[in-house]
Amino acid sequence: MSSRNAHHLDAFLDMLVAERGAAKNTLEAYRRDLNDFLLFLEGSGADVIGASREHIGDYVATLSERALSSATIARRGSAVRQFYKFLFIERVRKDDPTVSLKGPRNIPHAPRVMSVAEVDTLLELARNRVSNGELVRPQLRAARLYALLETLYATGLRVTELVSLPKSAARARDHFIVICGKGGRERIAPLTVRAQTAMIDYRHRLEVLYPVKAKSPFLFPADSDAGHLTRQAFARELKVLAAAAGLTPQHIHPHALRHAFASHLLQHGADLRVVQELLGHADIATTQIYTHVLDERMQTMVRDLHPLSD
Repeated sequence: MSSRNAHHLDAFLDMLVAERGAAKNTLEAYRRDLNDFLLFLEGSGADVIGASREHIGDYVATLSERALSSATIARRGSAVRQFYKFLFIERVRKDDPTVSLKGPRNIPHAPRVMSVAEVDTLLELARNRVSNGELVRPQLRAARLYALLETLYATGLRVTELVSLPKSAARARDHFIVICGKGGRERIAPLTVRAQTAMIDYRHRLEVLYPVKAKSPFLFPADSDAGHLTRQAFARELKVLAAAAGLTPQHIHPHALRHAFASHLLQHGADLRVVQELLGHADIATTQIYTHVLDERMQTMVRDLHPLSD
């Protein structure tokens, strides 16, 4: 990539951090998407400043030809639009060539939701794999996985928030913890007694078996670059557990438990705004992928309570 294009991309990413508080994963996603676009421009003999509407239209067309999903095409188109809006506002360009850019709409769809029975099966197996009183190393991983699952289902945390929890979370006196989420926004996450008990048990085992590692500031320390368990490692352990529980592994992942947390709350009467706060969504529109749950609940309510219902 030319130094000129790289300079403009870095300036855009700096703006995302300074003005929007974009998280590391968000920045990496924008960088990947825009790198793809900039490499296309250079292959076409153009750069950011000289690119025309036709160049950008050709790029969007190539995305479809590469058999990418509509969601990926929509995301990359959005990244290009935001990039050029930034360049226009900063007066790097005199126009915004993406004003008339059209692409496939990324229509959010309801995620597949684990049933309460499926979650119970998963948690029961994870709990049964932790032998009470046995302070041996093979049991430590089982205790960690159980603590992760109970905490995730109790709080609905993003997986990155979960694996990077501070060890102070296991010492919470009240049944909640404070989470620093996307963009540095803080929120309160509830904790069940089962989640707290599982965390305390795991920490006790860790402190006995690995006292040096237990000094880490993280609740789930690991020998990774970040210093804590990686989300990939957690996801792999979860899929192995799901297969052992007789569930379909490809449907079971950390985000599925976050979906289950939100959907099960709504099914039992929680307000959508409350669920938005618990999930840490900045925009209620993001939470509205769960409105199918509310629709089902309203239909049931009318069926059961309306005086003229059959």
